[in-house]
Amino acid sequence: MRLKAGRPDIDDYARYFDLPPADSAAAPTVTWAGVTTLLISDGTSAVLTDGFFSRPSLLRVGLGRIAPSEPRIDGCLSRLGVRRLDAVLPVHTHFDHAMDSAVVAQRTGAKLVGGDSAAHVGHRLPGDRVVVATPGESMRLGNFEITLIVGDHCPPDRFPGVIGAPVDPPVRASVYRCGEAWSTMVAHVPSGHRMLVVGSAGFVPGALAGLRAEVVYLGIGQLGLQPERYLLDYWAETVLAVGARRVVLIHWDDFFRPLDRPLRALPYAGDDLDASMRTLTALAAEDGVALHLPTLWQPTDPWS
Repeated sequence: MRLKAGRPDIDDYARYFDLPPADSAAAPTVTWAGVTTLLISDGTSAVLTDGFFSRPSLLRVGLGRIAPSEPRIDGCLSRLGVRRLDAVLPVHTHFDHAMDSAVVAQRTGAKLVGGDSAAHVGHRLPGDRVVVATPGESMRLGNFEITLIVGDHCPPDRFPGVIGAPVDPPVRASVYRCGEAWSTMVAHVPSGHRMLVVGSAGFVPGALAGLRAEVVYLGIGQLGLQPERYLLDYWAETVLAVGARRVVLIHWDDFFRPLDRPLRALPYAGDDLDASMRTLTALAAEDGVALHLPTLWQPTDPWS
């Protein structure tokens, strides 16, 4: 089978970049910063999924060693207006999710929360700033209640397995093995708003049964390469399982491109956004779910 050349044109989906912008009274707000990095803040407390800002080039990832870029991290935190965080929450520990997480936690005074693999990424942080979560058990972090539910990575997982030893960059990208993959439930205690972040386009059947969230930030990386049956099951096991009425699609952007350049979709060789959008738009219409793509750096109110 010949690989399809080129990449999808995100301008074809301009109408989906219509999440409600946050007004001055909105709390919490959600701001997307590429891949599955989401800042969730109410102005007093804030948590951040992933915190991946370095975005090394494909050539560097494929042939060299990679390490967090402190200038890029500092620049992106400044762009987000972040000085302090209650927690950094990697959805799993591949480099495009967890590589910068310990540096972001160090910069912001945050706790690094995840599994044993994330703890190995953050081994230089003070011990009380590294939290190994118990799956399914809620924890209070500032004004948020966080629950990590066991998830899975979309096939194929190019770097499967766990990180079994401390990570000291620069290292090969393959050192950042997937580790524990999570579906992350974020509940804002003062408002009662709930959102689910599914960072990888993978699922564990029945894992989210009985849980509820009004909004799902749904990772779709590699989803467009799966058979249609997989997409139907993924939608059912995430969006329908928690009764969401709004879905925001994330992890479709080319993460080898720095965030100071215009976003573009992953190439067809790595994903097919067009295929994902065909199926997901049909499912959203059938189930009465609002479907969106996020706008980089824009604080939004997905509950409005």
